[in-house]
Formats: sequence, C-alpha cells, structure tokens
Amino acid sequence: HSPMYFLLGSLAFADACSSSSVMPKMLINFLSKNHVISLFECMTQFYFFGASATTECFLLVVMAYDRYVAICNPLLYPVVMPKNLCTQFIGVSYFIGFLHSAIHVGLLFRLTFCRSNVINYFYCEILQLFKISCTDPAVNILLVLIFSTFIQVFTFMTIIVSYTLVLFAILKQKSENSQSKAFSTCSAHLLSVSLFYGTLFLMYVRPGSGPTEDHDKMYSLFYTVIIPLLNPLIYT
Repeated sequence: HSPMYFLLGSLAFADACSSSSVMPKMLINFLSKNHVISLFECMTQFYFFGASATTECFLLVVMAYDRYVAICNPLLYPVVMPKNLCTQFIGVSYFIGFLHSAIHVGLLFRLTFCRSNVINYFYCEILQLFKISCTDPAVNILLVLIFSTFIQVFTFMTIIVSYTLVLFAILKQKSENSQSKAFSTCSAHLLSVSLFYGTLFLMYVRPGSGPTEDHDKMYSLFYTVIIPLLNPLIYT
C-alpha cells in the first residue's frame, strides 16, 4: 500500500499548495478595506494556483493507474509500481503543472492594462485579467481553452478508462470482502475526481461570462477551498 499512501500525500500537498496560493490574500481582503494586489503578486498567485491545479489532474491519473495495477494485477504490483517509479510519476506531474502555468503567465506579459484595474473576484484569476486588458486577449483565451480542454479531457478519459477496467476486475472477484474494500477505495477516488473535474470543466472548458459570473465565483471558491478540505475526509 505504500505507493498509494505516497500518492495520497502528494495529492494532499498539491491541495495545500492550491489553497495556500489563494487563501492568505483572500482572507486579508475579507478582513481589511485594502483590496489592492500588484500585477506581479497577481501573476505569482495565478502561477502557483494554476501549477497546483494542473499537477492535481495528472496526480489523479497516476492514482487511477495505481489502483488499476493494484486490483487487476495484485501479484505484480510491487514490480510494476516500485517507489522510484512512483516518485518519477509525481515528478513528471509537477513538471507538467509548473510548465503549463509558466506558459500562460508568460503570455500575460503581452497584455497591457490601461483601463479598469478592478477584478470582481475572490482572487486573481486569469479569465478576469483578460476582461480588463487593453490588448486583444484572443490568443491567450484560445490557448487557455486548448490547453484546458486537452489536459482535462485527456486526464479525465484516462481516469475513466482505468476505473472501468478496475470495475470489471472487481466484479470478477469472488470474495465479498475483497469486493467491498476495492469498491470503497475506488468510490472515494471517483468522488474526488468528479468534484474536481466538474468545477474545472465549468470554469475553463466552458468559460463563464455575463449572467454566469456569480456562478463562476462559486465554482472557483468550491475548487480552491471546499475540495482541498473534503479530500482528506473522502480518502479516509
């Protein structure tokens, strides 16, 4: 079970990074009248938040693969998922996450902000920056949509395929005790995946505007605060 707990620890760390990149400044804004954030602070906040969210997508894929190997090939599990391979998977997940976020932050430097500097949001969110840009953000918006769609669809479909294979393997097991343990573990993972991807799809694959702006605020609050708080409860 050590790879599974190692992955759970990595997921918890990604959740902590995601929340801590947003929550301190958000709480300061709630408790004070000064709601100012510099452009550098804004980009830094988005960089770490975006990196953590992307990393979590790929960590969930690794966790799904880990469950697939553990349930479908239990005798080969120590060979297929040694700790050094697990560490490499986690390292690659973080590398992709920080690279993806760096691309979008780099593209923000092509924008100029000369009109309103008011963001009607809980934190510095990239789609809100596009709305106050004096430069046409069409390229930025297109790349956010392309990257978000590819990453979310690819990782989500990989997770679904893994758990579909796991489900068939569970149904073939004769022991009811083994079935209940496998179902409880996988159902916890799937609940976390559903909550996380549901809000991400609503935010970035279907970017909100106009009448849905308040809904977008609630979605963002959900996956920056609620999901990181729920994940430890879900997995225990």
